[in-house]
Amino acid sequence: MSGRGFTLDDLPEEIPVFPLAGALLLPRGRLPLNIFEPRYLAMVEDALRTPHRLIGMIQPLDPADPAREPDLYRIGCAGRIIQFEETSDSRYLITLAGVSRFEVREEMPQRRGYRPALVKWDTFAADLRADPPTGFDRARLLKGLKVFLSEQGVSADWPSIEKAPDEPLITTLAMVCPFPPSEKQTLLEAANNDDRASTMTALIEMALADPDDYGEPNRLH
Repeated sequence: MSGRGFTLDDLPEEIPVFPLAGALLLPRGRLPLNIFEPRYLAMVEDALRTPHRLIGMIQPLDPADPAREPDLYRIGCAGRIIQFEETSDSRYLITLAGVSRFEVREEMPQRRGYRPALVKWDTFAADLRADPPTGFDRARLLKGLKVFLSEQGVSADWPSIEKAPDEPLITTLAMVCPFPPSEKQTLLEAANNDDRASTMTALIEMALADPDDYGEPNRLH
């Protein structure tokens, strides 16, 4: 378990949510974040004061409209702050360790500019234990991935990828591959790691069959 071991009873009813398009956090994944907006600096400060130190990563449904807060997907993933650094220019560099997915029940009034929400966890109770995949075609996934990343101009540490155990491999690839936000959300909502692996394989093969703009390259290390 990343960060610390949680049970359903440990998880709070309310967490701050951080809308960030294209950012995917999964259980037992690690997500580094550079925090600089005042409202999200406040969010991190408040999260650090709680015993669980959880922040809910969630995607906006539509591009942000400066005139209003964006609507959100209903499903996100909470991460525990496991690393924290304050920079000389007043930013926070943090790392979240993915704990569990959640469903938003109700948004609460803004607090210090950020958005808290009441959430439910029980649908995703299985996230709190390891989920090693059992039936995915690893060779097929990696074969497509090599071509896909090459066409996207994305560098990859292939010796590390090829040696990675199945569950960390699927989690890391789903988080860092340059898929559009809607496809990231599909990967987040996959039932389990077998489903996530087969979905990722399908997304890669569809992208290779019909090349599309997948945004700025990422780097896998």
